[in-house]
Amino acid sequence: MKGKWKFLLVMVLSVCLLLTGCGGKTTDQASGGQNGSMTAEAVKNLTVKMLNVGQGDAILIETPEQTVLIDTSDLDEQEKLRNELKKAGVKRIDKLILTHPHADHIGGVEGVVLQDYEVGEVFDNGMPSKSKVYTRYMKLLKQKNIKRHGLVAGDELDFGGGVKFKVYAPDKAAVDKGSKTTEHHDPNNESVVGRLIFGNFSMMFTGDAEKVEEEPIVKAYGNELKSAVLKAGHHGSKTSSSAEFLRAVNPEAVMISCGAGNDYGHPHAQTMKKYHSMKLKIYETDKNGTITLTTDGKGYNIVTEMGDVQ
Repeated sequence: MKGKWKFLLVMVLSVCLLLTGCGGKTTDQASGGQNGSMTAEAVKNLTVKMLNVGQGDAILIETPEQTVLIDTSDLDEQEKLRNELKKAGVKRIDKLILTHPHADHIGGVEGVVLQDYEVGEVFDNGMPSKSKVYTRYMKLLKQKNIKRHGLVAGDELDFGGGVKFKVYAPDKAAVDKGSKTTEHHDPNNESVVGRLIFGNFSMMFTGDAEKVEEEPIVKAYGNELKSAVLKAGHHGSKTSSSAEFLRAVNPEAVMISCGAGNDYGHPHAQTMKKYHSMKLKIYETDKNGTITLTTDGKGYNIVTEMGDVQ
C-alpha cells in the first residue's frame, strides 16, 4: 500500500508542476513578458495610430511584417510628425500612402519622411499638382530612386501578416483623365479612399473625401464598405460623412484628426451631431492626443493619450 500511495503522490506533484509551467507562459504572453520580448501572440496584432500632428493627417499602421504611413501632416507641423514617429519607434517605412496633394497631407514628405527614413515605395492618387510641395516631393522621389504608384479603385495592397488595404477611390477613368493636366482638379474629391482589412476587423480610410466622392463609392460598393472604425473624412468637416456614406460604413467608432482651435472649426457641429445620433465612440487628436487601436483580427481596443472619449 505504501508503494501505491507513493506512486499517486508523485503523479499529483507532476501534474501540478505541469499546470504551473503552462500558467506561467500564459501570463507572460498576456502581459507581453517582463523582459520586453515580443511573444508569438503579440506579433499577430495589427496596430493603427492616428498621430497627434495638429490639423493635418498622419496615420501609422504597423503589421507583423511592415510599417505603413498614410499621409504626413502639414508643412508647419513637421516637428510634431518627427517626434511622433520617433516616439512610435519607427525605423523604416515600407509603404507611404499619400491620399491627395494638399499640404496638410503631404507637408512632411520632404522634410521628415524622405529625409529621416528609408522608404520602400510610395503610393498616391496619381494626380499631378502645381504646388511647390508636390513638385519637390516628385523631384526627391526621382533622386532617391523610390518607386511611385498611382492607386485607383479596385487596387489591393498587401501590408503583410494577413493585412490588406482595398482601394475604393479614385476612379480609374477620373485618374486617366486628370493625370494629363494640372488644371480643374478637386484634390479632396480625388482622395485615396480604402479599407484596411485584418481577419474580421476593418477600418475605413477616407483622406479628405467629401460627399461628391462618397456618393459614387456607396453606389459601387454598398454593403462592402461596412467597417468597425471610420477615419473621419476631411477632419470632421460638414462637407464629408454624408448620411448615405455613414449608413454604408456603419461604424462603431470614429477617429478625427484635427488641430486644437483650428481656423476651420473642425470637426463641424453638423458632423458631430451625425456621429452622436449613431451613438459612435468619438476620438479626436485635439482632445485625446495620439489614438492607438490594436486588433488581433477579431476584437479591437482603442486607447488614447489623454482626455475623455465622447
